[in-house]
Amino acid sequence: MSAGLSLEQAPPLSVPLRFFLSAPLFGLAAAGLLLWLGPDALASRWSAGALALTHLLVLGVLTMVMCGALLQMMPVLVGVRVARPRLLGTLCHGLLLLGTLSLASGFLGAGREAFRAAVALLGLGLGGFLAVMGLGLARVAQMQDNVRGMRWALLGLALTLGLGLLLGLGHSDLGLPLWRLPLTDLHLAWGLLGWIAALVAVVAGQVVPMFQMTPPYPPLLRRWLAPGLFALLGWRSLAAGYGLPLAQLPVLLLAALWATFALLTLRLLARRRRKVGDASLDFWRLGMLALLLAALIGAAALLAAPAAAATLGLAAALLFLLGFALSVVNGMLYKIVPFLVWLHLQQRLATRIEVRHRIVLPNMKSLLPEPRTRRQFHLHLAALVVLLAAVPLPALLRPAAALWLADFALLGLNLLGAARRYRAECRRIDRHPDAVSGSPASA
Repeated sequence: MSAGLSLEQAPPLSVPLRFFLSAPLFGLAAAGLLLWLGPDALASRWSAGALALTHLLVLGVLTMVMCGALLQMMPVLVGVRVARPRLLGTLCHGLLLLGTLSLASGFLGAGREAFRAAVALLGLGLGGFLAVMGLGLARVAQMQDNVRGMRWALLGLALTLGLGLLLGLGHSDLGLPLWRLPLTDLHLAWGLLGWIAALVAVVAGQVVPMFQMTPPYPPLLRRWLAPGLFALLGWRSLAAGYGLPLAQLPVLLLAALWATFALLTLRLLARRRRKVGDASLDFWRLGMLALLLAALIGAAALLAAPAAAATLGLAAALLFLLGFALSVVNGMLYKIVPFLVWLHLQQRLATRIEVRHRIVLPNMKSLLPEPRTRRQFHLHLAALVVLLAAVPLPALLRPAAALWLADFALLGLNLLGAARRYRAECRRIDRHPDAVSGSPASA
């Protein structure tokens, strides 16, 4: 599993873990808001509740996890050295956390001061993150597919952030116009596809073969998926901005591209060498099935009548965000977190020469036991099914919100359990009767 990884460059465990542990809290906030708003939450894509919910999920959950994962993966997978990772992680995490809360409160009526704070906090937090990560990638000598893919994903985040800041400034009443209709669609497209989906595809190329023991993705897909995605998004953006002909064709091609990626990933998972399944595998399969359905329903929405198109578009968006992106994030967390805990425990024990042959560390499966992760998968699946049923039956929104509350709560408890197990094992190493007094620097 660790072949080809620069494990010695891994940042302290606290750097990615603070991002991972914060994500379920924002999920709980989003589910609580949905429970409070009820059927009015998704009545319109422009409603305050819908906008707050979307940003709590996209920024507070998905981007939070992805930033933490990149801070961990860039040094290990790509060899990018991040100076002072603890300081960078603390600053980016704090700014992203406060900026997301400010933005959500602005949509919910806190006023233009909340939007101004969100613009400043998110601009500094994500802008600084982009600057550090982008500079690190620019210095990588070997141009591998994962390096190219991460560059494209960070470009997607930069475009999403730029469009979002323009929209935020429009809400801030600072004299700038609010180009809500054109910029929101572009912001949404680049955020969901150019940032989230692009990074998932890049990460999948590494973690699916490594953790699920599948054959690798085809080299052609690894090299050309991200450039093709950005070409189609650029075409769609220009067509929307200048009224070019065939404006819907890139949308159909984007749907075909992601349907192909979903089918290929499902095929690779079916060919995995490890025959015993787990919850992480189920999350990946659910995510790819949801992506496939989102692509098909999204394409159908283009051909439907306006009333049906709105319903189909909402279903496609929910499948993409909660069925695809959130399911894959769960699947990655349930592999990455135990691996990181195991790795840092191994490194800590290696520094204690006097006890390293007297202590047996827990294996990865015991750090996040399968029954706990399996229960959360079942909750996640039930929450998704009920939420999709609430699209034609809005009365089901509050029961769906209650299931999402339980889902995010159990995810948070599972991740917190792994973190507490790490601390307990560190204390066991440091307090072993044969240990020399004085513990190594905390990870």
